[in-house]
Amino acid sequence: MRLMIFGAGYSGRAIARHMRAEAEWITGTTRSPENFGRLRAAGIEPLVFDGETSDPELRERLSQATHLVVSIAPKSEADPVLAAFAGLIRRDMPELAWIGYLSTIGVYGDHDGAWVDEDTAPRPVSPRSIARVAAEEAWLALGRERGVPAAILRLSGIYGPGRNALLNLSKGTARRLVKRGQVFNRIHVADIAGATAHLARAAKGGIFNVTDDEPAPPQDVVEFAAETMGVAPPPEIPFAEAELSPMARSFWAETKRVSNARIKAAGYRFAYPDYRAALSGLWRDGAWEIEPGA
Repeated sequence: MRLMIFGAGYSGRAIARHMRAEAEWITGTTRSPENFGRLRAAGIEPLVFDGETSDPELRERLSQATHLVVSIAPKSEADPVLAAFAGLIRRDMPELAWIGYLSTIGVYGDHDGAWVDEDTAPRPVSPRSIARVAAEEAWLALGRERGVPAAILRLSGIYGPGRNALLNLSKGTARRLVKRGQVFNRIHVADIAGATAHLARAAKGGIFNVTDDEPAPPQDVVEFAAETMGVAPPPEIPFAEAELSPMARSFWAETKRVSNARIKAAGYRFAYPDYRAALSGLWRDGAWEIEPGA
């Protein structure tokens, strides 16, 4: 396996740490050389990709890859990786065996708390989710054109070491917002890495929801984190009184329960099936404060 990761951020670095023992090499991109140290700590050979230009070194490395993971959000007009490299991927990656595209459950839109699965038609509302659907379709089409399995991993709210309710409580930034009927799914970054590796090894394509077993009200997560730490939870704040950015408010405008049955049927078993198992593990292992290698 020779793995190229476009967008080696929080999830991309976790994927690299999970897969580095089985890869001949892993190359990943970042927008700035300032991030090179974090990528190297995850076992990634870093290169710069600013979302537009494609330098010769990056093109050469991509042409040698057998597995491709894309973790860069699309711009409004196009997926930046496809805009820069579609021709190369079509013609100059002779050993390409699998493509993975990290998307979001936001493509489903609002379902008023009802269950959705991969057969539910996307009905995105926000411009970013509309762009995601277009990017998903483009990557699936490219996979079909190349005769290579392309997997779309639709992720829910990401958390893990250095990004979780325990850390927010310790920093005094946790808020216990309450909106009647609101639930969110979540996913531990270790399960993003595990699911990606599982699909890559099996060369499975298609659409998969990579999300936990238990969509839950966000205030319940904060309360459990506080109980785990032995501290008082922050006071409840009615949603109508909350000060939120326009992007944050758009997340709260949608509520749904997302099924993960398909990825389980594909053979993947979650390390952290719900937020209680995950937060308890982070606290027990002392792994809640910082990302490994940060």
